[in-house]
Amino acid sequence: MKRYSFLLFVIVLLTGCSQSEKFQITGAGATFPYPLYSLMFQHFYQETGLEIEYDPIGSGAGIKRFLKRQVDFGATDIAITTAEAADVQEEIVQIPLCLGAVGISYNLPLAGTLQLTPEIIAAIFQGSIQKWNDEQIMASNSDLQLPDQEIRVIYRADASGTTRIFSDFLSHNVQSWREQIGKVEILSLPVGKSTKGNAGIAEELRRTPGGIAYLERIYATQKGMPLASIQNIHGNFIAPTTESISESARNLSELSNAVSLTGRESENGYPISSFSWIVLYREQAVGKTRLQANNTVRLIWWMLHDGQKYARELDYSPLPLETIIHAEALLKTITYQGDELIGDKF
Repeated sequence: MKRYSFLLFVIVLLTGCSQSEKFQITGAGATFPYPLYSLMFQHFYQETGLEIEYDPIGSGAGIKRFLKRQVDFGATDIAITTAEAADVQEEIVQIPLCLGAVGISYNLPLAGTLQLTPEIIAAIFQGSIQKWNDEQIMASNSDLQLPDQEIRVIYRADASGTTRIFSDFLSHNVQSWREQIGKVEILSLPVGKSTKGNAGIAEELRRTPGGIAYLERIYATQKGMPLASIQNIHGNFIAPTTESISESARNLSELSNAVSLTGRESENGYPISSFSWIVLYREQAVGKTRLQANNTVRLIWWMLHDGQKYARELDYSPLPLETIIHAEALLKTITYQGDELIGDKF
């Protein structure tokens, strides 16, 4: 698989304006969808001549930059809540662009796939299960030879959408986690080692025998690391595949800031799945030309449609059709001086 550098891209408009009218369209945020966004940006450039600058600094930091108007769009795995949005002077629009999943990866030489319940995961990360051959883990994995080895926990140090999804899942399913830790973007745990970014987690886990970590699934698969099957609300142990992740988002009646796929009762859906969102200001006129605003909307529209075919190439799950229809309606509310931007010719 082609590897993508974290170097920033520069947007240069090759058609439709003169050399003196060069400008940049910038985004910042989630590392969760970064491999997919990088591939999308590459193909968008090949088709349009427009390059995208994107800084994968994590959901929390990306949204902070977006709210300070330091970038044109934010990218987050954490949908901004209605209450949070009310604190922003300008109205914002959140558009899902892909589905991903948080995987539980481990560094053990097992002849089979580890199966984990929410209760076991919570107990490991809260420090009450400390050995791989603990009777609770063995009860769910009777066919595996689990070693008498210390479990070495690895978790995210920075504000992270990946952490928010992981902790949201455990909050939905485990009372002790819900009461003691809750749904958070930064974890403070009594055990383990923390490090920044999905890529940092993957590298730390790779060199930690007996380690366990949560991270965006693609970062584990890129390094050939195993991923556990996770028990969902129906008691089924589900592996994180493109199909099971898409299944988690089927038949949504609407998109809202409160949508959490970790709490949905999908029988065959992988339970630690999530949308990843692009965040835009509804009114684009502040500090931008109409052409700049139109090209930002053009990019997002392309990612919703043409860009979806690249999701499976990197083991992400494309958006279900009903989600795309809901997202189109949201994108059509973006305006420039009150005029609908989606009506501009691309």
